[in-house]
Amino acid sequence: MENWQKDFWEVVQTVADEVERFFLGMSEMVDTVFEITEEITEQLHNTIATEFDQYVQDLYWELEDVAGDDLDAAFPYPVEPSATQNPACIGCRHYHGQAYSGNLLVCAMHPYGWDDENCPDWEAEDF
Repeated sequence: MENWQKDFWEVVQTVADEVERFFLGMSEMVDTVFEITEEITEQLHNTIATEFDQYVQDLYWELEDVAGDDLDAAFPYPVEPSATQNPACIGCRHYHGQAYSGNLLVCAMHPYGWDDENCPDWEAEDF
């Protein structure tokens, strides 16, 4: 009688070990799928963003050829901070620096820029 009980528990233990091994393998496979999906998503995002930017830039140049200088005021364009204009923004990660219809948006916290060279919200850019 004791022999079959011992055999039964060995079978139960073997099944439990196999189930555990199965789920560990599945967990590794799911992790691998997530990593691959994340890489593909990042590559697609970078590719699509780059192609879209290039498309918009090409469209802008085509429209500029047709419309001339009047088009400049309609599309946003970048404005870099300098020692004379928005010196507190040089190297700041929050600097937006886009002019919309001729109106410069410096950043969300200080839309018109900061008055002196020591902005309280300045943070270094991440490179």
